[in-house]
Amino acid sequence: MRGKIIVESFDGREITVYLPPSYFTSGAAYPAVYVQDGSYLFDSSIEELERRFESGGLRELIFVGITPFERNDEYTPWVALSLADKSRNFGGKGAEYLAFVTGRLKPWIDEKYRTSCLPEETGITGGSFGGLVSLYAAYLHPDVFGRFGLLSASFWYPDFMEYVRTKPMEEAGCKIYMYVGSIEGIYKPSAQKMMVPYTREAHAILTERGFTGDRLRFEIEDGVGHESKYFVKRFPEAMTWLFPAGIGS
Repeated sequence: MRGKIIVESFDGREITVYLPPSYFTSGAAYPAVYVQDGSYLFDSSIEELERRFESGGLRELIFVGITPFERNDEYTPWVALSLADKSRNFGGKGAEYLAFVTGRLKPWIDEKYRTSCLPEETGITGGSFGGLVSLYAAYLHPDVFGRFGLLSASFWYPDFMEYVRTKPMEEAGCKIYMYVGSIEGIYKPSAQKMMVPYTREAHAILTERGFTGDRLRFEIEDGVGHESKYFVKRFPEAMTWLFPAGIGS
């Protein structure tokens, strides 16, 4: 690794900040990407990310990995029943969590590190529920985030597709990367079996609303299920599409 990882504590929460190789010598401001579920997405793919920095395919980025207190509460948009009788219900604190990210964490990061504060240079991303809350941020905070990485986002979440169908999304300047494995959820007895059909539908809705190919990308990987190793594998490609070198650098 040629960049640097710094582990911080903010409001009792572990925050992992990655600074790219040129950060300490350039004096420039960098795009920042807020990453759900801590740092695993960039920790596990940092060598590939830095190869893309060096080759000129991907802009150098600051990553901010946010460790959740309780992801089934913080990453869900509203309260919903659990998928299993003995499990706790989903807490539906997504709006509260995103208010923390935009209103408290991001200003602290912007003050401490050289970030670009423009929405088109501020991303949010995650896998599974982390992808769900990242898309929710596109509806709630389009003035803050302009780049969205949705890695197997949980579109099956109760009533979320109805929200996508009826809630307008601000398209201007926004870029969304969507990914799902072709067999995600197919053996599940619950709503999770709708993972792929709902992801396809969400892509179709966004396309109908004006998202063109340069603003919306959707990839399906054949034979792949819902596993974090595939989110990690896809992460550098998602970042490269969202933040290509030569644009804004």
